[in-house]
Amino acid sequence: MKIIVPLSLLICSLMPSAFAQQPLYTHNNTGNLELTVAGAAHLAQLPLRCMQQEFPYKTGVVFSDSSLVTNPRNYHPAFYGCFDWHSSVHGHWMLVRLLKSFSALPQNQEIRTKLSQNLTAAHIQEEQQLFSNRENKGFERIYGWSWLLQLQRELLTWNDPLGKELAANVQPLATQFSRAYIDFLSRLMYPIRVGEHTNLAFGLRLAWDYAETVKDTALQTAIRQAATRFYAADKDCPASWEPGGYDFLSPCLEEADLMWRILPKQEYQVWVKAFLPDLFKKDTHIFKVALVKDYTDGKLVHLNGLNLSRAWCLYGIARHSTENKQAILQMANEHLEAAIPHVASGDYAGEHWLASFAVYALTTENN
Repeated sequence: MKIIVPLSLLICSLMPSAFAQQPLYTHNNTGNLELTVAGAAHLAQLPLRCMQQEFPYKTGVVFSDSSLVTNPRNYHPAFYGCFDWHSSVHGHWMLVRLLKSFSALPQNQEIRTKLSQNLTAAHIQEEQQLFSNRENKGFERIYGWSWLLQLQRELLTWNDPLGKELAANVQPLATQFSRAYIDFLSRLMYPIRVGEHTNLAFGLRLAWDYAETVKDTALQTAIRQAATRFYAADKDCPASWEPGGYDFLSPCLEEADLMWRILPKQEYQVWVKAFLPDLFKKDTHIFKVALVKDYTDGKLVHLNGLNLSRAWCLYGIARHSTENKQAILQMANEHLEAAIPHVASGDYAGEHWLASFAVYALTTENN
């Protein structure tokens, strides 16, 4: 999808050395802006730098016995880099997305080599073992599960022999997560409305897109039933309560961006206006750009991710709404413009994950 973003993004000087004088974005023949090869190359550097960097690392596993008191690479042989498991997963997703979008990407061969080294069948089998451990069945639920499904969706839709090979390798873990999701949703009594990793609506939208692509009707049914049960009657989301100090997801916007996938078109128009009525007022400013004072703090830098995730939600809502499109798009553009210059902050706290959010915001399909 081509996103309309402000002209000022063209002059962001984020590129190192060889790419320093090249624009991240350019006009296409319709006047919209799109990511350039130079911009893609810049963003690709960030996960390439860390996807095989084992430390620093933050683990979330439960040590059921001493066998897990070892280097993370021993139980995460595929996704041991980029500080934590989920950041490694969506870093892999991002690199596949960029390979598919930019055949002239200068790091093409490096990306292919590292993907091949990490996503082997043997490594995925090792990854599965941890999730089969009773104490760790819920590890990386919901966020990591959902990004793994998104990675598999990207591999399955990549018309390349390497994509087919890696998709075959990753599919057992994707199938395991699909079944785990169905079981979890059948037992979940209340929605999870937070601005961080366990946000249910964000997880469901990624899982839905995977299920729709692969025709996983059981997973689609489970998601539709859960979304309807938790969200269909919602009204007047308290947007003024956002953001929380550690948020990188908007509880209100993620829910609204999920529900156009679930509800019929006309029902969605009624629902979203009742859910976020202020979003459809002329010259709306319901969501203001979140401010970050310390890009070296791993929690506070979440707010830069919030600006990116708000942008992708607002683009999705605008595409599937019939009113106030331009004002909603402008709000999305403002968030994107504020966030992009800080994706490469020079500090690992943000650089190990923010590029994935930037690429997702700029390349989300027009579903």
